[in-house]
Amino acid sequence: MRVLIVEDEEFLAEMIAEGLRRDALAVDVVHNGQDALDRLRLGDYEVLVLDRDLPGVHGDEVCRSVVEQRLLTRVLMLTAAGSVRDRVDGLDLGADDYLTKPFAYEELLARVLALGRRAHPALPPVLERAGITLDTARRQAFRDGRHLALSRKEFGVLEVLMRAEGAVVSGDDLIEQVWEEHTSYRTNAVRVALSKLRAKLGEPPVIETVPGHGYRIDGPVRDASGSR
Repeated sequence: MRVLIVEDEEFLAEMIAEGLRRDALAVDVVHNGQDALDRLRLGDYEVLVLDRDLPGVHGDEVCRSVVEQRLLTRVLMLTAAGSVRDRVDGLDLGADDYLTKPFAYEELLARVLALGRRAHPALPPVLERAGITLDTARRQAFRDGRHLALSRKEFGVLEVLMRAEGAVVSGDDLIEQVWEEHTSYRTNAVRVALSKLRAKLGEPPVIETVPGHGYRIDGPVRDASGSR
C-alpha cells in the first residue's frame, strides 16, 4: 500500500511516516498543498493522510482535487478542529474519514489500513503458490509449512510477485509498489532484497529471473479455501 502524508508540522509528519513504514507501508511525505497536488498527479496512492489547515494551497482544495479527478485515492483528513460541524464539513468536501488531533497512532494506522482496503477490490487475504503460503493480514509467510522470517521489503516483494499470478513483474514495478520515492532500480535495492528473499525461501528456487524483463513466480495461485 502506498500512502502520501501531507502535513506542515514536519516532526508530526515524520513520526507518522516512520510508524507506517514500520508497518510495511510505502510512504511519501510533503509539507504543503501544492506539493501534494504535484505528487497526486505523478503517483498512485491508495491513501492520502491530509492535514486540513495547510499553508498556501489549503487542504480543502487538495481534497476537492482528488474528488474532481476521480482518483481512487482515499482521503483521511487530519485537523485540530474537532467540532461536529468541522467533521461534517470535511466529509462534505469528499474526505473518506476524519481524525482529530491529537490522536493515537494505533487509531490512525487502523483507519489508513481500512481506507486502503477500500481503494481496491477485495483480494484473497491468504495466497498460495509453489508451496508458499502468504497471509497478508497477519504478515506471515511459510514455505512447505516452514515459517519465513521476512523483512517488510522482502514480504512486500513476495506479495507483489504472488499477486501477479505468474506474470512478469519488472524491477521498476517492484520499486513503485514496495519502496518509497527517490528509490531507483539502479540503487540495487530490488536485487539485494530478491537475493535475501531467495535465500530464505530455500530450494528448489521459485523466483525466476526473466532477463531484460523482470521476475515471476510461476504456478497457480489460490486462496486459503483452495479455490483457483
